[in-house]
Amino acid sequence: AAAFAPASLPVKRVSNVEVNAEKSASLPFMNRPPLLDGSMAGDVGFDPLGLSTIDDLGIDLYWLREAEIKHARVAMLAVAGILQVEIFGPAPGCEAATAKCQMDAFWQIWNSHPQYIAFALIMITITEMISGIATTTGRETGLRAPGDFGLDPLGFGKGDPEKFERLKAQEIANGRLAMWAASGLLMQGCSTHQGGIENLMQSLSDNAF
Repeated sequence: AAAFAPASLPVKRVSNVEVNAEKSASLPFMNRPPLLDGSMAGDVGFDPLGLSTIDDLGIDLYWLREAEIKHARVAMLAVAGILQVEIFGPAPGCEAATAKCQMDAFWQIWNSHPQYIAFALIMITITEMISGIATTTGRETGLRAPGDFGLDPLGFGKGDPEKFERLKAQEIANGRLAMWAASGLLMQGCSTHQGGIENLMQSLSDNAF
C-alpha cells in the first residue's frame, strides 16, 4: 500500500536568520547588506551588486567609501566649474577656450597652452599620492574616517554633532547627484558639442508645445 501512497512534497526550509534579516531601507525587497549598518553618512543600504562585501586585492569598504567621497567632491567642483565657465566665460589666461562646450574647450586649451594641462596632471598626481598615503594609513590604523583630511576652516566639526552629521549626509547626497550631473555633461558635450545650459535650452525649444 505504501507503494501507491503519494510522494511527500519537499519542504523548503527557511532559516530564522533569513526570515528575520533586516531589510534594506532603499530596497525593501532585499536584505540589508551586513556591513552597511547606517553608521556612514548617506548609508541607506543600497548595494544591489554586493560591492560592500569585496575584501580582496586591497579593496574593501573603507577603500570604496574613500573613492566615493573623493569622486563626489571632484564631481561637485566639476559641475560648478563647467557651468561657471559657460555662463561667465573662460578664466584669465584661458581666453583661447571660447567654446561653450567644455569638452571642446579642453582641446582648445590643449592646442594653445599644453603646459596648463601638464601642470594640472602634475597637481593631480601629487594630490593622489597624498590621498593614497592617507587612505592606506587610515585603513591600517583605524584612526581616520574615509575622506577626512582635517580640512574644516569654518569649524563645522566643532559645533553641534547632530548638525555636523546632517552636513555630512548632505555632502554625500549632493556629491552623488553631482556625479550623475557630471556624467551627463560629459556625455552630451561629446555627442552634441553644446554647453550644458545651451543643450538644455535647445532641448526645451525643440520640445516646447
